Amino acid sequence: MIIHGARVSPFVRKVLVFAAEKGIETEVRMAGFGRGDPGYLEGSPFGKIPALEDGDFLLCDSTAIITYMDALRREPNLIPTEARARARTIWFEEFGDTIAQQAGQKIFFNRAVAKRLKREPDLAAADRAEAEEMPKIYDYLEKMLPESGWLVEDRFTLADLAAACPIINVGYCSDGLDAGRWPRVAAWLAAVKARPSVAAAMEEEATAVRAMLDN
Repeated sequence: MIIHGARVSPFVRKVLVFAAEKGIETEVRMAGFGRGDPGYLEGSPFGKIPALEDGDFLLCDSTAIITYMDALRREPNLIPTEARARARTIWFEEFGDTIAQQAGQKIFFNRAVAKRLKREPDLAAADRAEAEEMPKIYDYLEKMLPESGWLVEDRFTLADLAAACPIINVGYCSDGLDAGRWPRVAAWLAAVKARPSVAAAMEEEATAVRAMLDN
């Protein structure tokens, strides 16, 4: 399977890690901002990343791609089948994709991405998001995380992956996650990042991240 997009994108990382956990081999091809291979331009007509190219099957959006991968390979099970656990997992994916990402992108884009794209960063917006929006997200996760340290079914699931991906990006350019104030969140994020699939994805994107931060 070919995944079109930038590895450092939380949505691309989510798909790559999900695939790795499932044992699905992927090839990443750089795409975004209207540029990419024909498979990307055809499969993602509105410019979303990631896009999937699996033979003649083209698809965009991380949730849609994960749904496809999960249907192809049910095990290991990352989306619980029990009704309440499944619903909570889907909620945490939505939380990661919209709430955490909406706040996180203000920080990561303005502190890391903007200059790389030769755009003027809004550092005040990044500071506000760090001071006002991220603490609410950390407060919520601190309350929701059980003793097991995993969001759903006391094990690593899509819920943890999706919620953590935008926070990983925030951590590249923010030290706002205070382990003294949010100990469960800090421990949970460390556990997610320590998974071999996540660690490998972060290692692959490390060069790009350094280039952004050194810009």
